[in-house]
Amino acid sequence: MIVLKATQEKLLSVLQSVAGIVEKRHTLPILANVLLRKTGNNVQFTTSDLEIQIRTMADMDGDAGNFTTTVGARKMIDILRTMPGDQTVSLESSQNKLVLKGGKSRFTLQTLPAEDFPLVQEAPSFGPKFNVPQKALKDLLNQVSFAMAVHDIRYYLNGILFVAEGKQLSLVATDGHRLAYASAMLDVEVPRQEVILPRKTVLELQRLLSDAEGAIEMQFANNQAKFAFGGMEFVTKLVEGKFPDYNRVIPKNHRNAVTLGRAPLLASLQRTAILTSEKFKGVRLNIEPGTLRVASNNAEQEEAVDELDIDYGGDAIEIGFNVTYLIDALANMDQDMVKIELADANSSALLTIPENASFKYVVMPMRI
Repeated sequence: MIVLKATQEKLLSVLQSVAGIVEKRHTLPILANVLLRKTGNNVQFTTSDLEIQIRTMADMDGDAGNFTTTVGARKMIDILRTMPGDQTVSLESSQNKLVLKGGKSRFTLQTLPAEDFPLVQEAPSFGPKFNVPQKALKDLLNQVSFAMAVHDIRYYLNGILFVAEGKQLSLVATDGHRLAYASAMLDVEVPRQEVILPRKTVLELQRLLSDAEGAIEMQFANNQAKFAFGGMEFVTKLVEGKFPDYNRVIPKNHRNAVTLGRAPLLASLQRTAILTSEKFKGVRLNIEPGTLRVASNNAEQEEAVDELDIDYGGDAIEIGFNVTYLIDALANMDQDMVKIELADANSSALLTIPENASFKYVVMPMRI
């Protein structure tokens, strides 16, 4: 039976869209496979890692009738990558194997029974659906995802907090040293819902979301989130636990503020970062009326100093930061100007976009 027939380009893009979560090594061998479910000309592709499940559908040529099986996702992608994009390829079932044919090549692949594939049990009830443009969500994720923790024992920090309330969707990430907050308006009012999406889910969404027109539909349950966009369905487990109260972390009344060009500040930090010590990555910022001086030194007694002219009339402050935390934030913004608010050398700094309350970045100082 010919299960499907399509161009290499079409089959490869469908497989790549679902294969991001497939682990190379897994205790369950079947999780290295993609579940194919053919109903007439419609073929459904599903992958899972027990916590995330991605499903997409495509119309493809092939014999009439229904068929289901599972086959190694990565192997199939590796084979398809070696073929030209306009090559017609087919998958045929033969006993317990699948034969992938393209041109004069044929590859006989092992399959595992579809009934053994562990589908994610969907939560019995989800909250109300709401939509955000794909590009808007992609931008929000890019503005905060760099501040997520990696392998922190406070497991609730290894992800991003989504808060939907009224007509606003806010995303927050923190690793305990810095915190990033970004928000966007929704098209409908929703009751307050708070969920923490795991790090792997966030990275996968960033990979899959496009800048194309079109919305992403979201629904949250107690222990799951569901997303639908671009013909794909994405179900993920949530991180349990209580996220820190980010409103308490964001400083409100710093008396010193300076607005300056984002690109010149980023370039200055990137230059001085070269001579920071590998372990601490510390830079000193001296802010005084008219001048911002950025300085660093390392264990070899090497030193870098960079000066920027600024429009500032507040207190003279010397404050230390991990330079990576500042560079991360500035590199993930695309505005021309950035505003920095400070109280003193021992208080967190607040980075925002002038005249825009939708992005806030808090970074703790560092003793140098």
